[in-house]
Amino acid sequence: MAVMTACGGKDEQAAVADDADETAMVDVDVAHQRSVPQTRAYTANVEADNVNNIAPAMSNRIRSITVDVGDHVSKGQVLVRLDAANADQQRISLEDIEREYNRALELLRIGAGTQRSVDQLKAQLDAARAQYRNTMDNTVLVSPISGVVTARNYDPGDMTGQLPVLTVGQTSPSVKLVINVNEADLSVIKRGMPVGIGFDAYPGEQFDGKITRISPAVDVASRTFPVEVTVANRDERLRPGMFARVEINLGARDNVVVPDRAVVKQAGSANKYVYTYSGGRVAYKRVELGQRIDDSYELLSGINDGDTVVVSGQVRLSDGAEARIKQSK
Repeated sequence: MAVMTACGGKDEQAAVADDADETAMVDVDVAHQRSVPQTRAYTANVEADNVNNIAPAMSNRIRSITVDVGDHVSKGQVLVRLDAANADQQRISLEDIEREYNRALELLRIGAGTQRSVDQLKAQLDAARAQYRNTMDNTVLVSPISGVVTARNYDPGDMTGQLPVLTVGQTSPSVKLVINVNEADLSVIKRGMPVGIGFDAYPGEQFDGKITRISPAVDVASRTFPVEVTVANRDERLRPGMFARVEINLGARDNVVVPDRAVVKQAGSANKYVYTYSGGRVAYKRVELGQRIDDSYELLSGINDGDTVVVSGQVRLSDGAEARIKQSK
């Protein structure tokens, strides 16, 4: 009996030891609420402040193009000349109608004509003049703005088609960027708000811009809304297509912050979780991340100020599992 009792005691001690070995050992930290600067970062491409596509109203053969991509043009400058055969025919017809009209006026003056004839010819003359002006506008193409040629789609001798012959972009005194802002920030984004902008083409240099237009509609697919930012560009250092990084300071907000090691990603999804520790057990809490701050994360929901959170040892944990805190050395 003495031997059996002794053996039973050793088995019980071994079982307790095994249970202790199976209990997960974790490191913990305390979540603290603090004021977090709300800075939003976006990327965008530089766009011309105003863009005009230079194209005729009807298909025609190109006789000459006076500019190329990258050239600066002035408002009213002739850019493209098209075949003028149709315009020449209309000009001859217009001159004939003008002569007939002047003859009818003279006959009316001497009493050999009628007012009705004069009125009919006047209507024909007005229509012929309008048609000729329209044809000329589509034979000699001028730039409606001052800017830079950003695209050329044809060469002399080509027939014009669906694409514009040239595209002219106005890049001075300003250019614009269009960023897509999260729906949650709609209430704090205002026109006139200053923004900081960096360009890969000018590393280390900061440009100042401001919000000039906010879309009245939210994209239902992305839950974002377009916001237009204007940047001064009188020296034309900024060119369409340049890559830009935009930062907007939305003030500060009090939120809970935890070490980045506390955040666990659920396998197979984009969900993020944090284990909290209390009374020897852990709980699995889904969290919504804000911005990263050095080696910590701002949490928008899921964890309260003062919660004890697990920062290592999560591999062996599950919701409601027992855990012990490692003794500090």
